[in-house]
Amino acid sequence: MDVFLDTFRFVFPSLLILIAVYLMMSSYFDNEDRRRRAELRAQNQRQALPLRLQAYERLALFLERISPNSLVVRVKSGSLSNAEYLLLLQKSIRDEYEHNLSQQIYVSDEVWDYVTTAKSATVSLLNTVSAQLDPEASGAELSKALLGAAMELKQLPTQAALKHLKAEVAYEF
Repeated sequence: MDVFLDTFRFVFPSLLILIAVYLMMSSYFDNEDRRRRAELRAQNQRQALPLRLQAYERLALFLERISPNSLVVRVKSGSLSNAEYLLLLQKSIRDEYEHNLSQQIYVSDEVWDYVTTAKSATVSLLNTVSAQLDPEASGAELSKALLGAAMELKQLPTQAALKHLKAEVAYEF
C-alpha cells in the first residue's frame, strides 16, 4: 500500500502539471491561430479593397454609358433606319455589359441584380420606343423619341441602379 501511495504522490502532481501545461499551450496555440487568421484577413482586405473600388467605378461607368441620354450621344444614328439603329444601340449595351461581367465577383448580389435590371430595363425602353415609331422611321427619329421618353420618366433605371451602387459604396467604405 505504501508503494501505491508513494507512486500516487509522484504521479498525481505530475498529471496536474501536465494537464495545466496542456491547457495553457492549447489556449496559446488557439490565440496564435486566431491572430494569424485576423492578420491574413486584414491583409486580404487591404489587397481586395482597390479591386472592389475599381469594380464599383467600372459599374458606375457602365450605368452611365448605357443610360439613354449618353447612349444616343455616343452611338450616332447617321443614315440608319429605326431597326438598324435599334440593333446598334442594343449591341452597344450588350458589349458594355459583357465587358463588365467580371465585376460581379467584387460587388454584392443585390448591386449586381440592380445593374442587370437596369440593363434589361434600358433595352426594354429602347424596344418599346422603337415599336411605337413608324417602321419606316429613321435612326434620328428613334434617338429623339428615346430622349423624349427618357425625359418623361421620373427616374431612369440606370439612375436607380447607380443610386443603389453609391449607397453600397458609402456603407462599405
